[in-house]
Amino acid sequence: MTRTPTRAVPPEQSAREEELIARVQASFDSCRDPRLKELMRALVKHLHAFLREVRLTEEEWHKAIEFLTAVGHITDDKRQEFILLSDTLGASMQTIAINNEVCGNATEATVFGPFFVEGSPRIEPGGDMSFGAAGEPCWVEGTVSDIDGNPVPGARIEVWEADEDGFYDVQYGDGRVAARAHLFSEADGGYRFWGVTPTPYPIPCDGPVGKMLEATGRSPMRASHLHFMVEAPGCRTLVTHIFVRGDELLGSDTVFGVKESLVKDFERRPPGTPTPDGRVVDGTWTKVRFDIVLAPADVRE
Repeated sequence: MTRTPTRAVPPEQSAREEELIARVQASFDSCRDPRLKELMRALVKHLHAFLREVRLTEEEWHKAIEFLTAVGHITDDKRQEFILLSDTLGASMQTIAINNEVCGNATEATVFGPFFVEGSPRIEPGGDMSFGAAGEPCWVEGTVSDIDGNPVPGARIEVWEADEDGFYDVQYGDGRVAARAHLFSEADGGYRFWGVTPTPYPIPCDGPVGKMLEATGRSPMRASHLHFMVEAPGCRTLVTHIFVRGDELLGSDTVFGVKESLVKDFERRPPGTPTPDGRVVDGTWTKVRFDIVLAPADVRE
């Protein structure tokens, strides 16, 4: 899609456009919710600034409407294309950065992703969250503590990931529940479980977001990762991942989710190496440690 270079806008044309912005913003003056009024007026301001900066054509406007309509049509209770769009535009990570201000040594947050599912099965400490998902076994262990170093017992730890073929359970469409579970930290804040070693995979690219990435020359690949969501009374809920050190995609994760503090060593053990819990593993397995530090709930009002 090409167009002639943007020309200077005559003063009378600029005045007409600015008058429209003022009228649209004034239309929210009677809004009784101050925050909603602030959001809508700012949205109008920045949306119109974009339209005017790029001098959007009517053809481009129609294409944008078609794109957003397609995003809506493919979204259902198993696939959230709008979250995928937000992720690939960096909007998700920016919102996370705004709402998870730095607090001491608290673990950094990253994107939620479109594949979290409520009602995951519970496993006991040392249990296996893979539930038969294909992949190299991975032992995950660590502690949950607050920023003062005190253990946080009873924290709910949700974990989910893709299998070695790059698919989450919900993408198979057969009702399986695999590679997702929840468990609780113990009295000393410790937790441990078996999963599968994370591998790289492409985000769903058979829809409008995938077409956008292709059209703009971007890769759909995500760096290898394991999802966590950790909740505990008095603490800020943490949504994060851990990433595999050495993954060549760490610098080009398509949703901008990688942070250096979340890159961990997944140590590969040769066949026959004893496991921490005495489990017999055929072949290699990996081990990773992830100590989680939760910020207080009232760190940001």
